Amino acid sequence: MIKQFPQDQPSGGEMPEDDRGNEGVPAAHGNKSSPARKQRRWARERAAQGLYQQLMNPIAVDQLEAQFMEDAFMLRIDLELFRRILRGVEAHATELDAAIEPHLDRPVAELDPIEHAILRLGAFELMHMLETPRAIVINEAVELAKRFGATDGHRYVNGVLDRLADLARPTETRRRD
Repeated sequence: MIKQFPQDQPSGGEMPEDDRGNEGVPAAHGNKSSPARKQRRWARERAAQGLYQQLMNPIAVDQLEAQFMEDAFMLRIDLELFRRILRGVEAHATELDAAIEPHLDRPVAELDPIEHAILRLGAFELMHMLETPRAIVINEAVELAKRFGATDGHRYVNGVLDRLADLARPTETRRRD
Protein backbone atom coordinates (compact mmCIF):
# COMPACT_ATOMS: atom_id res chain seq x y z
CA MET A 1 0.00 0.00 0.00
CA ILE A 2 1.32 3.41 -0.95
CA LYS A 3 1.15 6.06 1.73
CA GLN A 4 -0.94 9.01 0.53
CA PHE A 5 0.26 12.57 0.96
CA PRO A 6 -1.63 15.86 0.51
CA GLN A 7 -0.26 16.50 -2.98
CA ASP A 8 -2.56 19.40 -3.81
CA GLN A 9 -1.15 21.60 -1.07
CA PRO A 10 1.60 23.85 -2.47
CA SER A 11 4.64 23.86 -0.23
CA GLY A 12 5.06 27.63 -0.53
CA GLY A 13 7.60 29.57 -2.54
CA GLU A 14 6.86 27.57 -5.65
CA MET A 15 7.94 29.17 -8.89
CA PRO A 16 6.78 28.35 -12.37
CA GLU A 17 8.79 26.20 -14.69
CA ASP A 18 8.12 26.13 -18.38
CA ASP A 19 9.25 23.54 -20.88
CA ARG A 20 12.57 25.37 -21.35
CA GLY A 21 13.50 24.80 -17.69
CA ASN A 22 12.97 28.36 -16.40
CA GLU A 23 12.09 27.09 -12.95
CA GLY A 24 13.75 29.99 -11.19
CA VAL A 25 11.45 32.67 -12.60
CA PRO A 26 9.13 34.05 -9.91
CA ALA A 27 5.42 33.63 -10.51
CA ALA A 28 3.70 36.78 -11.77
CA HIS A 29 0.67 36.25 -9.53
CA GLY A 30 1.55 35.19 -6.00
CA ASN A 31 2.57 31.63 -5.19
CA LYS A 32 0.73 29.95 -8.04
CA SER A 33 2.74 27.53 -10.11
CA SER A 34 2.38 26.54 -13.69
CA PRO A 35 0.76 23.15 -14.27
CA ALA A 36 4.01 21.79 -15.77
CA ARG A 37 5.95 22.87 -12.67
CA LYS A 38 3.49 21.12 -10.37
CA GLN A 39 3.54 17.99 -12.51
CA ARG A 40 7.35 17.82 -12.28
CA ARG A 41 7.36 18.52 -8.54
CA TRP A 42 4.76 15.81 -7.96
CA ALA A 43 6.76 13.41 -10.17
CA ARG A 44 9.84 14.00 -8.01
CA GLU A 45 7.78 13.51 -4.84
CA ARG A 46 6.40 10.21 -6.07
CA ALA A 47 9.82 9.12 -7.32
CA ALA A 48 11.34 9.90 -3.90
CA GLN A 49 8.58 7.86 -2.25
CA GLY A 50 9.26 4.98 -4.63
CA LEU A 51 13.01 5.15 -4.07
CA TYR A 52 12.45 5.16 -0.32
CA GLN A 53 10.08 2.21 -0.62
CA GLN A 54 12.66 0.34 -2.68
CA LEU A 55 15.37 0.98 -0.07
CA MET A 56 13.10 -0.37 2.65
CA ASN A 57 11.78 -3.35 0.67
CA PRO A 58 13.71 -4.08 -2.52
CA ILE A 59 11.44 -5.05 -5.41
CA ALA A 60 11.77 -4.91 -9.17
CA VAL A 61 11.30 -1.42 -10.59
CA ASP A 62 8.53 -2.67 -12.90
CA GLN A 63 6.57 -3.95 -9.91
CA LEU A 64 7.20 -0.76 -7.96
CA GLU A 65 6.05 1.39 -10.89
CA ALA A 66 2.93 -0.78 -11.29
CA GLN A 67 2.05 -0.21 -7.61
CA PHE A 68 2.27 3.54 -8.08
CA MET A 69 0.24 3.43 -11.29
CA GLU A 70 -2.73 2.02 -9.32
CA ASP A 71 -3.15 5.50 -7.85
CA ALA A 72 -5.31 7.77 -10.04
CA PHE A 73 -3.24 10.77 -8.92
CA MET A 74 -0.43 9.48 -11.14
CA LEU A 75 -2.40 10.80 -14.12
CA ARG A 76 -1.69 14.32 -12.83
CA ILE A 77 2.10 14.04 -12.66
CA ASP A 78 4.87 14.12 -15.26
CA LEU A 79 5.01 10.36 -15.82
CA GLU A 80 8.03 10.58 -18.11
CA LEU A 81 10.07 12.32 -15.40
CA PHE A 82 8.82 9.90 -12.71
CA ARG A 83 9.84 6.88 -14.79
CA ARG A 84 13.15 8.40 -15.85
CA ILE A 85 14.15 9.08 -12.25
CA LEU A 86 12.91 5.76 -10.86
CA ARG A 87 14.56 3.66 -13.57
CA GLY A 88 17.67 5.84 -13.80
CA VAL A 89 18.38 5.69 -10.09
CA GLU A 90 17.95 1.92 -10.10
CA ALA A 91 20.30 1.55 -13.08
CA HIS A 92 22.95 3.84 -11.56
CA ALA A 93 22.48 3.23 -7.81
CA THR A 94 26.06 2.05 -7.19
CA GLU A 95 27.51 4.96 -9.19
CA LEU A 96 25.27 7.47 -7.39
CA ASP A 97 26.20 6.17 -3.94
CA ALA A 98 29.89 6.30 -4.88
CA ALA A 99 29.47 9.90 -6.06
CA ILE A 100 27.76 11.12 -2.88
CA GLU A 101 29.80 9.14 -0.34
CA PRO A 102 32.88 11.43 -0.34
CA HIS A 103 30.60 14.31 0.67
CA LEU A 104 28.99 12.48 3.60
CA ASP A 105 29.96 12.50 7.26
CA ARG A 106 29.14 8.78 7.55
CA PRO A 107 28.97 5.71 5.31
CA VAL A 108 26.10 5.57 2.80
CA ALA A 109 24.71 2.51 4.62
CA GLU A 110 24.14 4.66 7.73
CA LEU A 111 22.07 7.33 5.96
CA ASP A 112 18.46 7.81 6.92
CA PRO A 113 16.53 5.99 4.16
CA ILE A 114 14.50 9.03 3.07
CA GLU A 115 17.62 11.21 2.90
CA HIS A 116 19.39 8.41 1.01
CA ALA A 117 16.52 8.25 -1.51
CA ILE A 118 16.51 12.03 -1.95
CA LEU A 119 20.29 12.19 -2.31
CA ARG A 120 20.18 9.48 -4.97
CA LEU A 121 17.41 11.34 -6.79
CA GLY A 122 19.35 14.62 -6.67
CA ALA A 123 22.62 12.98 -7.66
CA PHE A 124 20.92 11.28 -10.61
CA GLU A 125 19.51 14.59 -11.84
CA LEU A 126 22.85 16.36 -11.39
CA MET A 127 24.82 13.67 -13.18
CA HIS A 128 22.39 12.41 -15.84
CA MET A 129 19.81 15.13 -16.46
CA LEU A 130 21.97 18.05 -17.48
CA GLU A 131 19.01 19.88 -19.01
CA THR A 132 17.78 20.69 -15.48
CA PRO A 133 19.77 23.55 -13.92
CA ARG A 134 21.79 22.62 -10.84
CA ALA A 135 19.97 25.19 -8.70
CA ILE A 136 16.64 23.59 -9.55
CA VAL A 137 17.90 20.08 -8.83
CA ILE A 138 19.24 21.13 -5.43
CA ASN A 139 16.18 23.22 -4.57
CA GLU A 140 13.79 20.39 -5.43
CA ALA A 141 15.80 17.92 -3.35
CA VAL A 142 15.88 20.35 -0.41
CA GLU A 143 12.10 20.81 -0.65
CA LEU A 144 11.65 17.02 -0.64
CA ALA A 145 13.87 16.74 2.44
CA LYS A 146 11.90 19.48 4.20
CA ARG A 147 8.65 17.72 3.44
CA PHE A 148 9.59 14.11 4.11
CA GLY A 149 12.91 14.09 5.98
CA ALA A 150 14.13 14.71 9.49
CA THR A 151 14.07 18.17 11.04
CA ASP A 152 17.40 19.40 9.65
CA GLY A 153 17.76 16.80 6.92
CA HIS A 154 17.24 19.46 4.26
CA ARG A 155 20.45 21.22 5.33
CA TYR A 156 22.39 17.99 5.04
CA VAL A 157 20.91 17.25 1.59
CA ASN A 158 21.69 20.80 0.46
CA GLY A 159 25.34 20.59 1.53
CA VAL A 160 25.97 17.16 0.00
CA LEU A 161 24.33 17.99 -3.33
CA ASP A 162 26.00 21.41 -3.53
CA ARG A 163 29.44 19.81 -3.16
CA LEU A 164 28.54 17.09 -5.65
CA ALA A 165 27.27 19.70 -8.13
CA ASP A 166 30.63 21.51 -7.96
CA LEU A 167 32.28 18.30 -9.21
CA ALA A 168 29.55 17.02 -11.53
CA ARG A 169 28.95 20.37 -13.21
CA PRO A 170 32.11 22.45 -12.80
CA THR A 171 31.27 24.84 -15.65
CA GLU A 172 27.69 25.54 -14.59
CA THR A 173 27.43 28.69 -12.52
CA ARG A 174 25.78 28.73 -9.15
CA ARG A 175 22.52 30.61 -8.71
CA ARG A 176 23.01 33.95 -7.04
CA ASP A 177 20.38 34.97 -4.48
